Amino acid sequence: MSDEASRTDFLHQLAATGRFRYGQPRDVTVAPDGTRVLFLRAASGTDRTTSLWRLDVATGAETMLADGGALSGGELSATARALRERTRESAAGIVGYATDDAAHRVVFTVDGQLWTVTDGGTPVSLPANGSVLDPRLDPAGTTVAYVAEGAVRLIGVDGTGDRALATPEGDDVTYGLPDHVAGESMHRYRGHWWSPDGTRLLVARVDESPVTRWYLADPANPGARPTEVRYPAAGTANAVTTLWLYDVATSLGGASGGHGARTEVVWDRDFEYLAEVRWADEKPLLLVQNRSQRDVRILSVDPATGATRLVHADHDDQWWELIPGLPATTASGALVWSVDDAATDTRRLVVDGTPVTPPGLQVREVTGVDGDAVLFLASDEPTEQHVWRWHADTGPVRLSTEPGVHTASTAGGTTVLLSRSLAYPGVRATVAGSGIASVAAAPVLTPRVAMHAFGERKLRTAVLLPSWYDRASGTKLPVLLDPYGGPHGQVAVHASNVYLLSQWFAEQGYAVLITDGRGTPARGPRWEHSVRGDKLTFALTDQVDALHAATAEYPELDLTRVGIRGWSYGGYLAAAAVLRRPDVFHVAVADAPVTDPLLYDTHWQERYLGHPAEDPEAYQRNSLIPDAPKLTRPLLIVHGMVDDNVVVAHTLKLSGALLAAGRPHAVLPLTGVTHMSGTATEHLPLLELDFLDRVLHPATS
Repeated sequence: MSDEASRTDFLHQLAATGRFRYGQPRDVTVAPDGTRVLFLRAASGTDRTTSLWRLDVATGAETMLADGGALSGGELSATARALRERTRESAAGIVGYATDDAAHRVVFTVDGQLWTVTDGGTPVSLPANGSVLDPRLDPAGTTVAYVAEGAVRLIGVDGTGDRALATPEGDDVTYGLPDHVAGESMHRYRGHWWSPDGTRLLVARVDESPVTRWYLADPANPGARPTEVRYPAAGTANAVTTLWLYDVATSLGGASGGHGARTEVVWDRDFEYLAEVRWADEKPLLLVQNRSQRDVRILSVDPATGATRLVHADHDDQWWELIPGLPATTASGALVWSVDDAATDTRRLVVDGTPVTPPGLQVREVTGVDGDAVLFLASDEPTEQHVWRWHADTGPVRLSTEPGVHTASTAGGTTVLLSRSLAYPGVRATVAGSGIASVAAAPVLTPRVAMHAFGERKLRTAVLLPSWYDRASGTKLPVLLDPYGGPHGQVAVHASNVYLLSQWFAEQGYAVLITDGRGTPARGPRWEHSVRGDKLTFALTDQVDALHAATAEYPELDLTRVGIRGWSYGGYLAAAAVLRRPDVFHVAVADAPVTDPLLYDTHWQERYLGHPAEDPEAYQRNSLIPDAPKLTRPLLIVHGMVDDNVVVAHTLKLSGALLAAGRPHAVLPLTGVTHMSGTATEHLPLLELDFLDRVLHPATS
């Protein structure tokens, strides 16, 4: 793939297909009776507009319930765009939906316009007030709760009775939405929950007035006002999140504002993070976490008084890892939770106080509870993720069989398995012996991935060589490390599409290495917690150690020509590589790097480094700014100018320090680009390749 046409063909395809995600089935919901499956899918691999579909499990027949491209919408609000940034959503049309308890009626939005459809019916537009976010049906499917302009409103599914339930008291207050750190770091994207009988609504009130104001401007558009965002940087104040119980029947509300009958939910405010809310039984369950994240509490709420009762408490001297899907309860009322078993270094599933999974099987997520059965994801090999089902009668049983990265949705005895593998591109969805069709595009190149466990720490590493390269030739290849390498992120996994861009770089004459080092998931609590206080030293050491260990099996690796590229945490790692280990790395491309940990958010940064007032040395140790005078290797820093997650100040601050130290470097600003670099995907790799080639001089086929 050395000629220009071949280079650009793949990059164009990568951009046009949303990195080959368009056309894959997603957002799967199994009806409670197990007979039907709802899902989203675009019409083709180059269509970013998704539609709502139904699968009949018995026949395998698929029916489109709502065409996302044919339904009208409006203009996305700034709040909606921010929420899409938190969820990394790049598609259009119907990008999410909610159902009633029977999964018979569905509500969704198309660019802020509210729609509803029954299973087998015709979509109907509802006359909601304003640009709609996060519509949720009551369990019976008669009333929709939605958010518009920071207020929670109600409307009947027949389009009547629209009214305000909870209206913000000022510009800094919202109801029914998550705050920044809830969405970005806790992955809680909801802010309102129906009671099981549909008579009450539990609503989060977020007061952002204590949070620092930041202003994000796009210099390429000087006529536009800077966007004001509330960003809780490490060591500063968080938003104040409270919960309120609203009686829907007696709510007054109204277009002019106000509140109906409501009761505040009260808990110890030292636990300022609201991590999760579950309301599947008579009383809601809350998961709250204190600022240090060492302590968590599961609380039961009395809906009559708002008082909370302690159900369970846990502590970890490093931090308590939040597991998606927890806490949960079974149909018989047993609490589903997790425990970090120090004796076996295993994160185990706990049901009713008893660990039910074996040592060595690392629990990663609970995806659902079907009666008294628990469906969960777990790994006994960190490069793979499998679907497991636990029931008291059977114990844990693995449902996925082939090597890969699997997830699932279940209800009514029906399980939909969504699988990725090195054996095929994209996602395969299987259910009841058949599957949900994927119309995703087929990549024009196929990753050639060899998985390894290098060195004494058995560092999981993927190695990719050019398809045209003859190992017997003895020709040396320059090396390109292409990691993420940080907490909560894995790249060296058994899933083909993960490696597409890495294989493209390999085709340009590189041996590409991707290593997951200390701090990455699925290798046990000790492995994850080893980066406490120092997120950089161990991560960088593991990249170097994997590189050196790889030469024993790949003598063609030329250690006199080594580069590194990465995005976000990977960009941080790439910049650190040439600043701190110029003896190993000869050139780096750092995309959207975190350079000063004080400029990143509270929940994420303080989890690993503590509060900066308590441990300022940790923040100094993990900052790249003091390292600026050490730069002796070529460094290209790339950053989106309107990134509201890793703000461009990170790059500008490092660039300023490098300039002050007289150290040559390059900065590539991406105008109008956020932390999702999708709009720059097609041409950015060519610019990065040109920068790398100037130093590493790869041969071509």
